[in-house]
Amino acid sequence: MTIQSLPIDRRPALMADPLAVRIRNLKRGFDGRAVLTGIDLDVRAGEFVALLGRSGSGKSTLLRILCGFDGDADGELQVASRRSIVFQEPRLQPWLRVLTNVCLGLRGPNVKTRAREALEEVGLVGRERSWPLTLSGGEAQRVGLARAMVREPDLLLLDEPFGALDALTRLKMHELLRSLCRAHEPAVILVTHDVDEALVLADRILVLTEGRISLDLDNDQSMPGLHTELAVAEKRTRLLAELGVHQVVA
Repeated sequence: MTIQSLPIDRRPALMADPLAVRIRNLKRGFDGRAVLTGIDLDVRAGEFVALLGRSGSGKSTLLRILCGFDGDADGELQVASRRSIVFQEPRLQPWLRVLTNVCLGLRGPNVKTRAREALEEVGLVGRERSWPLTLSGGEAQRVGLARAMVREPDLLLLDEPFGALDALTRLKMHELLRSLCRAHEPAVILVTHDVDEALVLADRILVLTEGRISLDLDNDQSMPGLHTELAVAEKRTRLLAELGVHQVVA
C-alpha cells in the first residue's frame, strides 16, 4: 500500500473543510489473522479524535500505518504529509541533552531557536541542558510533546502518551495538550484505554471492535450542551457498553 499525502491548506477561502486523514477499506492481518477488517475514516484538519478499543482490537496497528511504519496494509490511505507521533514512553535519547533531543531530525533555519520556543510552550524553560535521566516522567513526556509540536504537524498521533503517569500529572498534561492544540491546530488521533480521557479531550470518539469502527460518537468540545453532567454520563455509559463493560446501578 502506498501512502498518499494530503495537502493541508488552512485558508478557508480555498478549502473550507480539508482532510488530514482519508481511509477507505483499510485491511491488515498478521500470520493469517485479520486485525483491521475494513476501516473507513475521515479526519478533518484541526479535529481531535480519540480511538478506544479493547486490547488487540487494532488501535496501535492503525496508528503505525498512519505513521508510515507499516506499509503492508491493503486499502486506500491518504494522510497529511506533516505528521508527528508521541508514544507512551518518551523515547528520548539518554546520551543527548533535552534541547538536542527536541532538535533531533529537525530541518530548516533557526533549529535551536525553534526548539527552545517549543520547550517554553511545554513549561520547560531552563531545562535545555538537562539529561533525560534527570527528568520526571511528566517532564520527559513534555519533552516528547515539544519534539512533536516543533515540527508543526498537520496530524499529531498520540499512542497512550499519558498512560504511565500518575493521576495528577495526567490532568496537567491534558490541559497542556489542549493548550498546544489551540495554538497549533493540528488534527489529532489519540489512542487511549481511558474513556474519561477521551471524553475530556476529544471532539469525536471512535470505538474499534474486531477490526472495524463500531461506534463514532460526537463529542464536540466547542458545544457546551454536549458536556452537561447528564450528557457526559450517558456518553460514558454508551462507550463502556460498546467496550463490553456494563455498569451495575445500585
